[in-house]
Amino acid sequence: MTVAENAWAEGPGDPTAVKSEEGKYFDKDGNPTYKVGADGSVDWYTYSGYRRYHSECHVCHGPDGMGSTYAPALKDSVKNMSYGDFLGVVASGRKNISTAQENVMPAFGDNPNVACYMDDLYIYLRARSNDAVGRVRPAKHEDKLPSYTEAENSCMGKK
Repeated sequence: MTVAENAWAEGPGDPTAVKSEEGKYFDKDGNPTYKVGADGSVDWYTYSGYRRYHSECHVCHGPDGMGSTYAPALKDSVKNMSYGDFLGVVASGRKNISTAQENVMPAFGDNPNVACYMDDLYIYLRARSNDAVGRVRPAKHEDKLPSYTEAENSCMGKK
């Protein structure tokens, strides 16, 4: 086992949504999670996470979180990473050096196109890691709530 594996030993646990606040779903431990309806419709955060992932992350991490030759499959990484660790890595970045290669994840904490949507990204990748959503854009989704738009505008510095 490598040092990196030790650092990410605690996974997010059972993704089942047990409560909802303003259109965001949470698991029994209070972590953000996804909600997929019987008809395949997803919650707004999962849908937004899909859009943000393909806007900002797929260039390095590959289509749909599947990884690339130089960046890991986030679909797999999220299985072993706590919510707090995910936020920390996205905000602050990280550097993994081994005898075979050096991987650098840049910090995105100052990039509002990522920082304002970290929960969305986490929720989408959590859904992907549990095969709750497929590799294609979700066809149906819940509506974007005014409270989401308000928080988004505030984070992006809009009035």
